[in-house]
Amino acid sequence: MNFGKNNNNLKVILVEPNGPINVGSIARLCSNFEVNELRIVSPQCDICSLEARKMALKGQIYIDNCQIFNSIQEAIFDCDLVLATCGRIDLSNDIECESPEEISKWISSYVEINNIGILFGREDRGLSNNELLFANKIFNIKTSQNYPSLNLSHAVSIILYELNKSSTNNLKKNSQVFNLASSKQIYESFNEIEGMLIRTGYLLEHTSFSKISKFKKFILKAKTSSYELNVLRGIVHQINWFLNNSKGK
Repeated sequence: MNFGKNNNNLKVILVEPNGPINVGSIARLCSNFEVNELRIVSPQCDICSLEARKMALKGQIYIDNCQIFNSIQEAIFDCDLVLATCGRIDLSNDIECESPEEISKWISSYVEINNIGILFGREDRGLSNNELLFANKIFNIKTSQNYPSLNLSHAVSIILYELNKSSTNNLKKNSQVFNLASSKQIYESFNEIEGMLIRTGYLLEHTSFSKISKFKKFILKAKTSSYELNVLRGIVHQINWFLNNSKGK
């Protein structure tokens, strides 16, 4: 992975932005840091407006080539690693945040990561707890407790700067090969596991989020590989097959 020059593996993903000026400013930042692609999930403003283009300057190419998606799941379809930002203080206890510096150093410990997506939430309320489950790791930028919320474009600039700085300083003497299960794999697996556990009565629908969040935390801490997660999914598929074909169904 190589930040700082031709970030051909980095996607900035905005979720439901409602300010064209912010979109334009972020397009400009994508140009500043040579991000590969700007993606937007369900924009709530005209991203091609004159306001956005004025702010974008040389970043207008990112607006012209911006891909629009209907959901976060669609926007991260090709990402091996998904990061998310969160400035909220009302988080579930099961959601763990790290500093941009910690996460960027962790990323730089790997030789190469093919596609990285960074999720940035809505200007007024960020990402929900459910949406944060799409991320392998979550950024939290430390600010004043009296006024913790950052402008969206300012948050993007800090994250991109930290990623760029860390990769530039990292000598990669002991780099590892990236082989973690992708966010898409984890998300799909959780959906299958949650459905099975609700069906068997182990989980109740109104409390399933909390328990599934804990399970996701275990998976991430264990640095689960794609192969290991596929083994787990195979077990789930077999249990579902048994439930569907048993006489007492």
